Amino acid sequence: MTTSFCLPPMQADPVLIIAGLDSGGGAGLMRDLATLAAFGQRAKTAATAITAQTDAQVFAIHPVPAETVAAQIRAAGRVAAVKIGMLTNAAVTETVTRHLPDAPAVLDPVLISSSGTPLLAPDALPALYALMARMTLITPNLPEAAHLTGLPPDAPAEATAAALFAMGARAVLLKGGHAEGPEAMDLLFTSTARIPLSAPRSATGKRGTGCALASAIACGLAQGLPLPAACTAAKAHVTAYLNTP
Repeated sequence: MTTSFCLPPMQADPVLIIAGLDSGGGAGLMRDLATLAAFGQRAKTAATAITAQTDAQVFAIHPVPAETVAAQIRAAGRVAAVKIGMLTNAAVTETVTRHLPDAPAVLDPVLISSSGTPLLAPDALPALYALMARMTLITPNLPEAAHLTGLPPDAPAEATAAALFAMGARAVLLKGGHAEGPEAMDLLFTSTARIPLSAPRSATGKRGTGCALASAIACGLAQGLPLPAACTAAKAHVTAYLNTP
């Protein structure tokens, strides 16, 4: 007896993924593309960096020249949504801001790898703040939010999200995966709503969950879901990913 496996039918307009290539396959563009496939979403890509890494260590990072990143974005043409991950440096970050397509955009502000290696140059933070103000949603985890706002990582989630909002973010999904407790509690903070999103905490330690979450949200927005529904569907996708052997 054979079992057939069918992917969802592909959507007409693609999602543009702007992110780094993780040679280990656990995060970055590889995880983004797997997520888009799970949602039946076509992809266009703009690579910002080539990395050599494993689950335990980053061995090398080679930034893609900013002009090449710009050319990739232009070549993508019309897209239904954008997901942005690793940006590497100020030149690439500024280039992405200048060439951002006119579509819903989700930024996962990747500052450091799971193994502890910095992935964004410190002098790129002003450019990152400017990009944040252009986004439909940003999805920082607690350490990233603390770095961006100057608040402690254990500050109340609503205070941290409000600080990011005050810095120009249009909407914030503050990820609670680094907190303690049996539930992984995220907070969607917008101008009109404060929506908690909870799921049982997983101890699998898989990489790429932030990439998958932001990409899944971009898929939902591309397919016409309101932001809260897109975030809820993305949270369910990541929870299933964490619980898959």
